[in-house]
Amino acid sequence: MARRPQSSPPVLPGFAYVRPLGAGGFADVFLYEQDMPRRVVAVKVLSADAINPEVRRLFNAEADVMAQLSAHPSILTIYQASVSSDGRPYLATEFCPESFGDRYKQSPLALPTVLDAGIRMAAALETAHRAGVLHRDIKPSNILVTQLGQPVLADFGIATSLAAIDDSEQLVAMSIPWSSPEVVTEATTGSVQTEVWSLGATMYTLLAGRSPFAAPEREKNTRDLMRERVVKAHYTPLRRPDVPPQVEQLLARSMAKDPAQRPQGMLAFAEELRWVQQELGLPLTSIEVANHAWAASPTILDQDDRRRGPVVSTVLEDSRRAARAAKRNPGASRNVDEGIVQARPAGAWWKGGLIGGAIAGVLIAGTILALVLTGVIG
Repeated sequence: MARRPQSSPPVLPGFAYVRPLGAGGFADVFLYEQDMPRRVVAVKVLSADAINPEVRRLFNAEADVMAQLSAHPSILTIYQASVSSDGRPYLATEFCPESFGDRYKQSPLALPTVLDAGIRMAAALETAHRAGVLHRDIKPSNILVTQLGQPVLADFGIATSLAAIDDSEQLVAMSIPWSSPEVVTEATTGSVQTEVWSLGATMYTLLAGRSPFAAPEREKNTRDLMRERVVKAHYTPLRRPDVPPQVEQLLARSMAKDPAQRPQGMLAFAEELRWVQQELGLPLTSIEVANHAWAASPTILDQDDRRRGPVVSTVLEDSRRAARAAKRNPGASRNVDEGIVQARPAGAWWKGGLIGGAIAGVLIAGTILALVLTGVIG
């Protein structure tokens, strides 16, 4: 299939175009410099020829998912989402200079690096799952490396809600080398267990320098042949002298053909990886996941948001008078978090009117008395 030509960068207020970064199936990524605050950002722009209701829905969903999940330290931070002047939706995110997809193609990664990244990604995915969201495209190129050298998970472009999976209607999208047999055969569009497989396959790739079912001969790595090998799910040991049996066994279980034989969730996966770190005397990576109160909030993935566009926010401006009033009457202060103004107590309007009228009367009487005493009024 011929590669789609990269589109031109859009004109974005407050951003100056620098250079292209890459192109995908539905979108292009460009480097921009933001004017205020001054920083470089990556801008993902939906290509004009790909804009249709379904792709637009997925793009909006990605913005929503990343906006909430990027509070996690191992998920890419999103700065802005809107529509350019020529009608193309875009996302502005933190700029990451490279990905693990770039790194493993140069040479296999060190075991401590892979264990650390695996725990961070498992924790990020556990957080997404607690929020009711599947990533559905876990692979080395979607693990980016920040400018501080930390791995972060990116590209929730085909994410789906765990609470609304309908395999007969969901878009089936996959990266075959890291997809589970049940996804490759389209028996499901995704589950927690398919994500466990994909993370295991990703870690295998980083350690081996190739995907788990890639053949040494390039001509044997066609889409159909790769699919056949994934479906058979015959695990090939890494045979790296520095990789202990515990890691081999964990990766083999994570890519078991039977989903029930895989680790039962990302938290369990992360804990097993951390146990390996401890056994090897390596620094322990913190397992950071969302608490249950955060996860209990309403689902962040809107399944029907095709008509959404840029929104102009209106912020109520606080004044000194309002601040003084809040101190005098805390019960009448505005709820800043929710933007709600609480109702005044009954009768407050006429009490305020009487007091105001009395004060005005005193002022007028005082003014007249002063004029009489000074002889202005005889």
